[in-house]
Amino acid sequence: MRILEYTYWQDGDFFLGHLNEYPDYETQAYSKDELVENLKDLLVDLESGTVPYVRHVEELVVA
Repeated sequence: MRILEYTYWQDGDFFLGHLNEYPDYETQAYSKDELVENLKDLLVDLESGTVPYVRHVEELVVA
C-alpha cells in the first residue's frame, strides 16, 4: 500500500485535481470519490510508461 498526496478543488459541478507528485496531469469528475478513482487510474498510466515525457520530482541534497 502506498500513500500519495493529491490536491483537489471544486469548480461548479466538477471536482478537479492532480497528484502532488505529478502536478502537470489533472483529472476531473462529478464527485470526489470518482475523482479519487480517476487519480488512481492516472497514476497507473503515468507509472506504466503509457504517458510520454512524464516529469518527476526528487530532492537534491547540497552540502
